[in-house]
Amino acid sequence: MANIKSQKKRVLTNAKATERNKAVRSGLKTAVKHVDVAVAAGDKDAALKAAQAASRAMDKAASKGVIHKNQASNRKSGVMGRVESME
Repeated sequence: MANIKSQKKRVLTNAKATERNKAVRSGLKTAVKHVDVAVAAGDKDAALKAAQAASRAMDKAASKGVIHKNQASNRKSGVMGRVESME
């Protein structure tokens, strides 16, 4: 641990941010998993709703700086591609 007061505060702040970001990333994985489950089940309506929710979550994560905006865009494209590949 650092001896400088401001650095001690940064260590604590970074720990909090890491926990928050980890929770958001986990939520993104869960949202994508919901899409995959709906696609595997063949339920296009549920898959589309889950994809829209996942897309919104990715946009929020990108706006908060948890993931990069290009990564959010690429992930959204992949999720929507899986939904559109259904017949």
